[in-house]
Amino acid sequence: MSGPALRQLHSHRAIHEGGLSGAAMKTEDLVGFLEQGEQEMVNQACDDLIDYWKTRVISHADAEEEGFYKQILAENPELEREIIQLTRDHDLMRLVVQDIEALREKDPQVTPEIMQKFYGLMVINELHSREEERLLFQ
Repeated sequence: MSGPALRQLHSHRAIHEGGLSGAAMKTEDLVGFLEQGEQEMVNQACDDLIDYWKTRVISHADAEEEGFYKQILAENPELEREIIQLTRDHDLMRLVVQDIEALREKDPQVTPEIMQKFYGLMVINELHSREEERLLFQ
Protein backbone atom coordinates (compact mmCIF):
# COMPACT_ATOMS: atom_id res chain seq x y z
CA MET A 1 0.00 0.00 0.00
CA SER A 2 1.32 3.46 -0.88
CA GLY A 3 1.49 6.35 1.52
CA PRO A 4 -1.24 8.98 1.63
CA ALA A 5 0.96 11.62 -0.02
CA LEU A 6 0.97 9.66 -3.26
CA ARG A 7 -2.85 9.54 -3.28
CA GLN A 8 -3.41 13.29 -2.93
CA LEU A 9 -2.85 15.54 -5.96
CA HIS A 10 -1.40 18.50 -4.08
CA SER A 11 1.07 16.32 -2.16
CA HIS A 12 1.99 14.29 -5.22
CA ARG A 13 2.49 17.44 -7.29
CA ALA A 14 4.73 18.88 -4.57
CA ILE A 15 6.88 15.74 -4.72
CA HIS A 16 7.13 16.07 -8.51
CA GLU A 17 7.91 19.78 -8.41
CA GLY A 18 10.50 19.33 -5.67
CA GLY A 19 12.23 16.52 -7.54
CA LEU A 20 12.39 18.42 -10.81
CA SER A 21 13.47 21.72 -9.26
CA GLY A 22 16.22 19.96 -7.31
CA ALA A 23 17.45 18.27 -10.50
CA ALA A 24 17.41 21.61 -12.32
CA MET A 25 19.40 23.33 -9.56
CA LYS A 26 21.97 20.55 -9.42
CA THR A 27 22.26 20.61 -13.23
CA GLU A 28 22.85 24.38 -13.11
CA ASP A 29 25.56 23.83 -10.49
CA LEU A 30 27.22 21.28 -12.77
CA VAL A 31 27.11 23.69 -15.71
CA GLY A 32 28.64 26.42 -13.55
CA PHE A 33 31.56 24.20 -12.56
CA LEU A 34 32.03 23.20 -16.21
CA GLU A 35 32.17 26.86 -17.21
CA GLN A 36 34.71 27.57 -14.48
CA GLY A 37 36.82 24.59 -15.53
CA GLU A 38 36.95 23.19 -12.00
CA GLN A 39 37.34 19.51 -12.92
CA GLU A 40 37.26 18.15 -9.38
CA MET A 41 34.04 20.04 -8.65
CA VAL A 42 32.62 18.97 -12.04
CA ASN A 43 33.17 15.31 -11.19
CA GLN A 44 31.70 15.72 -7.72
CA ALA A 45 28.67 17.64 -9.02
CA CYS A 46 28.08 15.04 -11.75
CA ASP A 47 28.23 12.17 -9.29
CA ASP A 48 25.91 14.09 -6.96
CA LEU A 49 23.44 14.67 -9.81
CA ILE A 50 23.44 10.99 -10.78
CA ASP A 51 22.85 10.07 -7.14
CA TYR A 52 20.04 12.63 -6.91
CA TRP A 53 18.24 11.13 -9.90
CA LYS A 54 18.54 7.67 -8.39
CA THR A 55 17.64 8.47 -4.77
CA ARG A 56 15.06 11.20 -5.28
CA VAL A 57 13.35 10.78 -8.63
CA ILE A 58 13.77 7.10 -9.43
CA SER A 59 13.08 6.06 -5.85
CA HIS A 60 9.79 7.98 -6.12
CA ALA A 61 9.07 6.09 -9.34
CA ASP A 62 9.81 2.81 -7.56
CA ALA A 63 7.38 3.71 -4.78
CA GLU A 64 4.69 4.58 -7.32
CA GLU A 65 5.10 1.26 -9.10
CA GLU A 66 5.23 -0.82 -5.93
CA GLY A 67 2.11 0.65 -4.37
CA PHE A 68 0.34 3.60 -5.93
CA TYR A 69 0.01 2.26 -9.46
CA LYS A 70 -1.14 -1.13 -8.19
CA GLN A 71 -3.83 0.54 -6.08
CA ILE A 72 -4.98 2.74 -8.95
CA LEU A 73 -5.11 -0.28 -11.26
CA ALA A 74 -7.08 -2.36 -8.74
CA GLU A 75 -9.63 0.46 -8.39
CA ASN A 76 -9.64 1.42 -12.09
CA PRO A 77 -8.71 -1.50 -14.35
CA GLU A 78 -9.56 0.65 -17.38
CA LEU A 79 -6.37 2.65 -16.66
CA GLU A 80 -4.09 -0.31 -17.41
CA ARG A 81 -2.77 1.22 -20.65
CA GLU A 82 -2.00 4.52 -18.93
CA ILE A 83 -0.22 2.76 -16.05
CA ILE A 84 1.89 0.83 -18.57
CA GLN A 85 2.82 4.09 -20.32
CA LEU A 86 3.71 5.82 -17.06
CA THR A 87 5.82 2.84 -16.01
CA ARG A 88 7.62 3.03 -19.36
CA ASP A 89 8.49 6.66 -18.59
CA HIS A 90 10.11 5.45 -15.37
CA ASP A 91 12.00 2.80 -17.34
CA LEU A 92 13.27 5.47 -19.75
CA MET A 93 14.59 7.54 -16.85
CA ARG A 94 16.33 4.47 -15.42
CA LEU A 95 17.88 3.72 -18.83
CA VAL A 96 19.15 7.27 -19.27
CA VAL A 97 20.75 7.24 -15.82
CA GLN A 98 22.37 3.88 -16.64
CA ASP A 99 23.66 5.37 -19.92
CA ILE A 100 25.20 8.31 -18.05
CA GLU A 101 26.87 5.95 -15.59
CA ALA A 102 28.21 3.80 -18.45
CA LEU A 103 29.61 6.86 -20.23
CA ARG A 104 31.28 8.02 -17.01
CA GLU A 105 32.85 4.59 -16.54
CA LYS A 106 34.37 4.73 -20.03
CA ASP A 107 35.51 8.33 -19.68
CA PRO A 108 35.12 10.34 -16.45
CA GLN A 109 34.90 13.62 -18.38
CA VAL A 110 31.49 15.28 -18.37
CA THR A 111 30.87 15.48 -22.10
CA PRO A 112 28.18 17.30 -24.09
CA GLU A 113 26.53 13.89 -24.58
CA ILE A 114 26.23 13.45 -20.82
CA MET A 115 24.79 16.93 -20.44
CA GLN A 116 22.23 16.21 -23.17
CA LYS A 117 21.17 13.12 -21.27
CA PHE A 118 20.76 15.11 -18.03
CA TYR A 119 18.60 17.65 -19.86
CA GLY A 120 16.66 14.79 -21.46
CA LEU A 121 15.97 13.34 -18.02
CA MET A 122 14.41 16.62 -16.96
CA VAL A 123 12.19 16.69 -20.05
CA ILE A 124 11.06 13.08 -19.56
CA ASN A 125 10.40 13.75 -15.89
CA GLU A 126 8.45 16.94 -16.52
CA LEU A 127 6.25 15.37 -19.20
CA HIS A 128 5.74 12.22 -17.15
CA SER A 129 4.69 14.14 -14.04
CA ARG A 130 2.24 16.30 -15.98
CA GLU A 131 0.66 13.27 -17.65
CA GLU A 132 0.54 11.26 -14.45
CA GLU A 133 -1.26 14.07 -12.65
CA ARG A 134 -3.70 14.50 -15.55
CA LEU A 135 -4.42 10.78 -15.99
CA LEU A 136 -4.55 9.56 -12.39
CA PHE A 137 -5.98 12.54 -10.51
CA GLN A 138 -9.08 13.34 -12.58
